[in-house]
Amino acid sequence: MDGPLHWSRLPRESDAYRRARDDLLRAEIELRRQTEAVAAQRRRLPLGGEVRLDYSFDAWDPSVGTVLDVRLSELFEDGKDALFLYSFMYLPGRNEPAETPCPVCTSIIDGIDGAVPHITQHVNFAVVAKAPVERFGAHARARGWRNVRLLSSRRTTFNVDYLAEDADGAQSAVATVFVRRGGRIHHFWSSELQLVDTEPGQHPRHVDFMWPLWAVVDRTPAGREGSWMPRLEYD
Repeated sequence: MDGPLHWSRLPRESDAYRRARDDLLRAEIELRRQTEAVAAQRRRLPLGGEVRLDYSFDAWDPSVGTVLDVRLSELFEDGKDALFLYSFMYLPGRNEPAETPCPVCTSIIDGIDGAVPHITQHVNFAVVAKAPVERFGAHARARGWRNVRLLSSRRTTFNVDYLAEDADGAQSAVATVFVRRGGRIHHFWSSELQLVDTEPGQHPRHVDFMWPLWAVVDRTPAGREGSWMPRLEYD
């Protein structure tokens, strides 16, 4: 595509800037095409394995401050046949079992909590941690989360079964989608980019799609250079 892609100009920009920006815009257009193509390919996935175990989660009910028993099948509301679960990591603490909530996972849910009322117009959504749900609920209150549904998988094999925990107990952040078809629940998709080797200088980016932090930082000159990662508190 030759010539300017549009005729809008920003204050005092040079011709060199506009040429470079148009080159980048062409790349962004191609990225948009690829993003749409990958999304369509994802939607065409066949059903994954049927979920034969109706996992029993501990659920935090903030309205009454108590713990409820909720089955996986009960997370599907009428008219919503997709369930998105985010596996939230707790990192080993110095004094077990007082694990520390993962700063990265916290940053992700900090950013997505406000979007949950919009998300749940279309799909079921919950966040699952291996830690006791009472501790998870306390962390949610400290962060000001108001909308995410909190679950604990501590009484189940869910984490191990769906790649959020290895045989040694090390946890991973994983997004998982289940679907309900004909009264049966099937796995549909999981974020697996963290399972394959990354190219030099690249981040796994397996849950970047739900992490607003990097969507903003990546638009700035420095991007995500260096080893900086989110913290639970800043000075």
